[in-house]
Amino acid sequence: MIMANWHILASASLATMVAVWGPSGAAWAADAGQPPEIVVTGKGLSDSPATPAYGVQEITRERLGSNASGRIEDVLSSAAGFQQFRRSDSRSSNPSAQGVTLRALGGNATSRTLVLLDGVPMADPMFGYIPFSAIAPERLASVRVTRGGGAGAFGAGSVAGTIELTSADARTLGLLSGAALADDRGETEVSGTIAPRLGQGFAEVSARWDRGQGFWMTPAAQRVPASVRARYESWSTSARLAQPLGEDIEVQLRGLAFKDKRTLRFAGGDTGSEGQDGSLRLVGRGPWQFDALAYVQKRDFSNVVISSTSFKKTLDQRRTPSTGIGGKLELRPPVGDAHVLRLGADLRIAKGHLEEDAYSAVTGLVTSRRQAGGNNSDLGLFVEDDWTLGALVLTGGFRADHWTVRGGFFHEESAAGVVTTDSNFADRKGWDTSLRGGAVWHAANGWSLRASAYSGLRLPTLNELYRPFVVFPVTTRANAALANEKLIGFEGGIDFAPSDSIKISLTAFDNKVKEAIANVTIATNLRERRNVDAVHAQGFELSAGLLFGHFGMDGSLALTKARVEASGISAALDGKRPAQTPKFAASATLSWHPREHWLLAATLRHIGPQFEDDLETDRLPAATTLDLYAEVPLAGPFRLVLRAENLTDTDMVTRNQAGSLDLGTPRTLWAGVKVRLGN
Repeated sequence: MIMANWHILASASLATMVAVWGPSGAAWAADAGQPPEIVVTGKGLSDSPATPAYGVQEITRERLGSNASGRIEDVLSSAAGFQQFRRSDSRSSNPSAQGVTLRALGGNATSRTLVLLDGVPMADPMFGYIPFSAIAPERLASVRVTRGGGAGAFGAGSVAGTIELTSADARTLGLLSGAALADDRGETEVSGTIAPRLGQGFAEVSARWDRGQGFWMTPAAQRVPASVRARYESWSTSARLAQPLGEDIEVQLRGLAFKDKRTLRFAGGDTGSEGQDGSLRLVGRGPWQFDALAYVQKRDFSNVVISSTSFKKTLDQRRTPSTGIGGKLELRPPVGDAHVLRLGADLRIAKGHLEEDAYSAVTGLVTSRRQAGGNNSDLGLFVEDDWTLGALVLTGGFRADHWTVRGGFFHEESAAGVVTTDSNFADRKGWDTSLRGGAVWHAANGWSLRASAYSGLRLPTLNELYRPFVVFPVTTRANAALANEKLIGFEGGIDFAPSDSIKISLTAFDNKVKEAIANVTIATNLRERRNVDAVHAQGFELSAGLLFGHFGMDGSLALTKARVEASGISAALDGKRPAQTPKFAASATLSWHPREHWLLAATLRHIGPQFEDDLETDRLPAATTLDLYAEVPLAGPFRLVLRAENLTDTDMVTRNQAGSLDLGTPRTLWAGVKVRLGN
């Protein structure tokens, strides 16, 4: 990966100039008297010198393409401390439970980690979940995970860190590439990409389709006639265009469309999500560097809840349309070689509402009809500077956010059309500030020492404010009075990277999210979203990447002590671990390249015990899984691919509601082919 700015080497005694690769991701080569040649890769501005101060972990393209499930969320789980609200992946979980967090700062299904795809926030505008089924690993060049609070662009929302997904360019993808696989249950996965070079830029069009009958989520002893497999079908398509506008400016266009349908536990328990995203980005790499981005998102979600006693429909959340609009402008003025100064602003607007019908679990008739929704916005202003003093790099940043919560309402009618509730909630607005600062000292022989401290902010989502939900038989109420979450944290770490073949990182951290939003039990089978005093997490993270000849190893582990601090009406939670949060999680992948284009890999993953609920009454036991991956050349551009998920067929309990269980993916064996043509 190329990580340095363009440097132009000039000599008074030479009549030519030579340009070398730099972190901008563009290569220039010029002879005297000839215009420069520009090679566009579709990336943003270069990393800052202080990026390592915040505990960064990189996931390579090889790792992205060699996971047994083919799902991006499974790849991300190799990063220490990564977790979704539930253990299941995007084939067998409710999409609204696909919130992402790091450092055990979870407790509900909303993302506390900012996820960016080519600089665009990917969280659903209504719910805050990440549409993982729409993000295909084969389209990506790399992933960077940065833990801790963020004060830069889109920093409001990154109270537990940032995950940056970078799309691959045409050179990486090849002119034509694709894959087709089937598993031992007859399920299929098909993908394809065309990425031609267009002038000095490139275009890319990609599509993927996954479908299958699914596996039995319900243990055999708990199945009833209404039990069904976790059937799924999803497709996504993306298009990108990157072209230069002169020597220093690049324009990037990106579009994404997706649709996902799943059936969970019982016949009729159907859930679906869909979306259409578009973005426009201008990147300037001249003396005054800039990154200007605008995006729009249209999303929808539906969900049918089936009673686990009568097996009739109890709730039909038939529509939850939402819109996200936003953008950012970042400017880097030339202030000297020792400084990288960033000035900027960003805007995010979320608008959404729900339309749902409640049904009697006895008669199957409609009992009420509901609508709810509102609008949130956040305008952020930020400044950050990195100062290089030889082997020492200092960094500091400030961010101010003006937020609004407006137009909130909840409306309910009886089946006969009689209004039973008609609530309009007061508008709110305010300013909040965030700070972060750190230092990294690059000592001799590959050793680096780093330390940082930070604060952060997250607004409640529209889902948390206005949308109740049911995981039968438990109902969780919304709460329009929720306050913003605020992070305070610090960390220190040691990195050892004497060469590209050895990279080891150890981090100790102490993070606290004040006014943390949790699903609080208030009665039997009844919970409500409430602010608790704090979620406090302390722990260690270790990651390592080793390469010795044909052998490689990537591993990580997280050991975290996380506790809820609660008083008053939520005092029963005080001292308890946040829901769905393990103390220990670890992952290790061993790979072997016996010869060119061959790859054999094994991934061992362990997740410790955790609790389903806030009161620690229902326990999810620890689980260890083993995945295998093999890629072997066939004839010409074709390669044989073999994958094994959960080879030991371990029971991974993903839900435990008073003994009623859901299980994760059982042993699944895949076989298929990959093809790649062109450079």
